[in-house]
Amino acid sequence: MERIEKKLKSKMKTTNNVQYPDFDQMWSSIQKDELKTLEEPIELRPRRRKKFALIAGLAVALMATPVYAALNYDWSNILSYREGIQSALEQGLGQKVEQSVTKSGFMLTVHTVFIDENRTFLLYSLKPDASWKGKDVSFDQIGLTDSNGDFIKGNYAHLWNEDLGLFQGYFETDWVADDQKSNINFSMKNIHSIGNEEKSINYNPNDTNTQVFTIQKDGIDNVTIQAFEQPEGKILLQSAVTFTDAKMKNKWVRIKALDDKNQPIQEAETPVFGTPGATDEYLSQQIFTKDSLKTKGSNFQLAYEHTLGVAEDTWSIEMNLTKEQLKKGSFRKVVNIPLENVPGGTKIHEMKVTPTQVRLILTSEERYAHQPYMDYQLDIGGVLLDGGRWDVENDPYKVELRFEMTGVDVSMLAKQSITLVAKHRVDVEDGDHKPIRLTDISEKPQIKTSTIGEFPITWTYYKKDNNLYVESFSSDPTFGGVSQTYYLDHKDRNYGMPLTVGFLGDNNNKNIDEYKNFKGKDLDIYVWKYTTNHPDAELRVPLQSLK
Repeated sequence: MERIEKKLKSKMKTTNNVQYPDFDQMWSSIQKDELKTLEEPIELRPRRRKKFALIAGLAVALMATPVYAALNYDWSNILSYREGIQSALEQGLGQKVEQSVTKSGFMLTVHTVFIDENRTFLLYSLKPDASWKGKDVSFDQIGLTDSNGDFIKGNYAHLWNEDLGLFQGYFETDWVADDQKSNINFSMKNIHSIGNEEKSINYNPNDTNTQVFTIQKDGIDNVTIQAFEQPEGKILLQSAVTFTDAKMKNKWVRIKALDDKNQPIQEAETPVFGTPGATDEYLSQQIFTKDSLKTKGSNFQLAYEHTLGVAEDTWSIEMNLTKEQLKKGSFRKVVNIPLENVPGGTKIHEMKVTPTQVRLILTSEERYAHQPYMDYQLDIGGVLLDGGRWDVENDPYKVELRFEMTGVDVSMLAKQSITLVAKHRVDVEDGDHKPIRLTDISEKPQIKTSTIGEFPITWTYYKKDNNLYVESFSSDPTFGGVSQTYYLDHKDRNYGMPLTVGFLGDNNNKNIDEYKNFKGKDLDIYVWKYTTNHPDAELRVPLQSLK
């Protein structure tokens, strides 16, 4: 399962971007009643069922001769996080396909395919006819079918090219053909044309009570909004959307705030959309400055994606793929290097190198062992490659560190020194089982202080709409935050539902837990887990010495 994208290149170097969670992992964990907190940063990734497109004005001329089209398209935007593929494309590597199929108003073209021992990667374009009025597309199914008839899933992303009137995209999968050559089919099934819909809601930012709005349109049932005070004059809007159509939970839904001139009010921090709630609601958090949100004349909308129509058909292209072009410079090396002071008996088991990517395979003795470092680089003869951590699907004892290959002479790689550089450590600690006594619980906020692991914690607790809210915060920046609290009913633990989603190491250690339908006056709560933040920590692990 993909974990990606270096926080979207510092959030695409703007503040008006969206972070999406790993939907598959969280919904699965909720169903299994295993997930009590989010212990990893939520990172934007191209998703299996694509929900959005970014507008990209690419000033590129479409060549008349199809065989040259891929070389003359500018693929750099869509390959922002796949620099190894961009580098290989510039070197003329990859297998040129340039095959097209046109059906039901859409032309699908596969331009170039890269296949090596790490992945199979396709560059494609999708051109709607001139009558198309959508903003984006999604598919009921997209993937490969191998020579045995087995369907192969993967991840994809696409960008709209306004000048060319088409989507430029990629499909990527960890599947790799066993043989040097293989017959493969790439297909899309049922193309959904997506538009944006906006519905006004009468949200009052000066009313601190929970506000509920009935939508009953386009598969949306209702939306519930709660407001919570934040440090530094900010306010958190936590929205929960319920659906009459379960498919809507995979679409982008958000609260849109507008000022008195009907211009969007920008969030003060990166918003998070689509965290699953305990009863399948779609939770989002948006943080604004109090002044901007409560400005006179401000108004609010529920903005969401809307299916305009469906082209019911299958677009399919047969290809005979080969590994030959990317075989040179590829090698595997078993290293079995233990990682010092990393929990779970974690070690670097293997290094897999291809002209487009380096993968380090980490194995652990424990299931889902916490990997404490947030940032990874690979130092290859003085050239630093940025990387990220990816879960390995269906293997809880293994994760991968992946580095896109760029700026390195692949033919000389076997002779270069290679060092893993891990930075910014965040550790997850167990609570100390000492109760925090909350007394005289009422609608009036009350404050309590305690310590855990020598860290001071300030607790604020109060009731609202018959629910108990417990907020935690520490003035010590080394304290990363309380992951979750619970109370005991005899020997059974009752966990609070976290209302805030944070990123490990983001310097925000405030947490809010909600206990539904709380009727008591006093309560002993406990800390389940908490984190500690060490941004200056660094670990260097030599993988290969200079030859």
